[in-house]
Amino acid sequence: MTRWCERLPWQALVRWWIVGLALYAASLGTLYAFAHLLGMNLWIATLLSGELLLLLRFLINDRWVFHFRLPTWHRLWQYHLASAGGASVWWIIANVLPNFGVHYLLAATAGSACAAIFGMATNFLWIWHKRSRSTPIYSQDAEHRTAAEGSTALPDSFARE
Repeated sequence: MTRWCERLPWQALVRWWIVGLALYAASLGTLYAFAHLLGMNLWIATLLSGELLLLLRFLINDRWVFHFRLPTWHRLWQYHLASAGGASVWWIIANVLPNFGVHYLLAATAGSACAAIFGMATNFLWIWHKRSRSTPIYSQDAEHRTAAEGSTALPDSFARE
């Protein structure tokens, strides 16, 4: 057990949770703005809020949590695919629970909690997992890694590969 705990990327885990919690609060704000202030149907508001925050979370995780200098289309696609399962769970819960009298913001919170474990597993074990011993994904010196993955780094405009 001790050996396993020592191998965990604690700094990246803490940063991942900071990003997740901050963007959770932002997602409630955007959901409130879309549903309440703009009067959108709940299913459209949850879909738009979820997608907007998904893209923002990818960019922050890629740079700040996992120390990639530039995002790539490859990692964005992997992240989007991996997040689809968690986002689907979140979206279903956020839309079903209000039918049983649960406030839509509490329903969104329940959906976020259910999706968090799945998201953490896919983020750390698939998208940004350690590729080899020579390229530690969680180290501060990982900023040089972009093209080493076989995927073209995206410029600021997210141009095509």
